[in-house]
Amino acid sequence: MQHLRPFISLLLCILFLSSCEDVIQVDVAPNEKRLIVDGIVRVDTEQPSTEVRVKVSETSSFFNDIQPAVLENITLNNLTNPPMGNPPILGQIEPGVYGGGFSTEEIKNDRWVLVITYEEKFYIAFAEFTPTVPIDNLEFGDGNLLDEDDTELVVTFTDQEDRDDYYIFDFDFDNFLVTEDEFYQGQQFEFSYFYDENLEPGEEIEVSILGADQALYEYMNIILEQTDDGFNVFETPVATVHGNVFNATTIDNIENFNNVNTPDNFPLGYFTFVQEYKQTIIVE
Repeated sequence: MQHLRPFISLLLCILFLSSCEDVIQVDVAPNEKRLIVDGIVRVDTEQPSTEVRVKVSETSSFFNDIQPAVLENITLNNLTNPPMGNPPILGQIEPGVYGGGFSTEEIKNDRWVLVITYEEKFYIAFAEFTPTVPIDNLEFGDGNLLDEDDTELVVTFTDQEDRDDYYIFDFDFDNFLVTEDEFYQGQQFEFSYFYDENLEPGEEIEVSILGADQALYEYMNIILEQTDDGFNVFETPVATVHGNVFNATTIDNIENFNNVNTPDNFPLGYFTFVQEYKQTIIVE
């Protein structure tokens, strides 16, 4: 842990600036290796503990070869109520996947920083819990969008009146949608989602609503735009998206904390905690 000390003291200096990070797209050289952090942790607030899992991989050869990353160390630090002694280390669950159990109450109320050591470089991401609202109703409709074989799913939920909300919907089968409450704040809102998959009668579909702040909303919105261009949500296209994870190895002052002027100095991906509500529905 000795190598962590030179920059851990900077966390308090850059903490108040982390909310200013921008989601940006950067064209990456074909053979440049990148670290990818997949750490959007879904939290069921009805459970006393939450299993935190972070998938870390690396790209090479024009993003065609994605392999699990072997980390030197990965910790999850509670910044609001630091534990006595060293911060909890996330253990390796399987190649490239690291995790551990944490108090759901602490996840909801505290601020966190993920610290990764990889190939003698340090990567950090700040995270706070984002709440959401339950799904009121799911039902199939008889409409279609572009094809008569489309399956319409009608989703109803009620927005919270006293806050600005952003939502990510997971419609199963790697189908996602993002929305914000600008035009329906505090109201019940109903919309249709159309599946172009060949759904079979009796098949079960799980639909989730996830909380998001504005930064995660914008990040996912760009990812989904790239998906529309023919990329899978979990692939990495040529024009990469910078999330909230950054390389802290060479940071020595707060003016350079997010490395906007050094585009080669950041990994890909996102780490945060989001509340999840989900419902299932059977295809008729």
